Amino acid sequence: MLKRFFDIFLSSIGIIGSSPLWILFSLAILLEDGWPIFYTLERVGRNGRIFKAIKFRSMIKGAEKDTGPVQAVENDSRVTKVGRLLRATAMDELPQLLNILRGDMSFVGPRALRPQEREVHGSPDEMNIEDVPGYKEKLTARQGLTGVAQVYFPGVALRNTNSNTTFSILKTNPSSSTSNSSSYRSSLHSKASGKAGKKVLNS
Repeated sequence: MLKRFFDIFLSSIGIIGSSPLWILFSLAILLEDGWPIFYTLERVGRNGRIFKAIKFRSMIKGAEKDTGPVQAVENDSRVTKVGRLLRATAMDELPQLLNILRGDMSFVGPRALRPQEREVHGSPDEMNIEDVPGYKEKLTARQGLTGVAQVYFPGVALRNTNSNTTFSILKTNPSSSTSNSSSYRSSLHSKASGKAGKKVLNS
């Protein structure tokens, strides 16, 4: 309950405080590539529930029309100029404050993966995320805007889903409210400084 209270309080403050940025980013996206401003994508939430995550659109229209849900890579040609700036600072995820406010996500928790997403970096062969060890354990907690890997290892680009899943499991059952409080502070700092895994962990 305490964690949910923090989620509601901080997301409300964040939405109000960042409202000028919403206007600025929206105009920038419109000027470069037109509508839509936002991009919604399905994510697997707590207990396997599917929800719509909201992000500022950082890729060209129809970026996944032919490929399906494939994780973004460094220097991805699908990313727009404005999108590169947004992704480099993690500001494309700002609208996910709405997801946190309505209870789809938390500030800190396992990374919210996409249904049928394919891992393309952990091994020479592609694999479905459902086959990654520890995947089911991740679903026992509310998915987070920031994972344990970004909070405690901000300078490391842990793009491998297998490794990231392992780190996420560590945060599934926090041992104390002190641990939660520390993670919240670290999460806000990493997002604000734009060092959340150098925006490599989230597609």
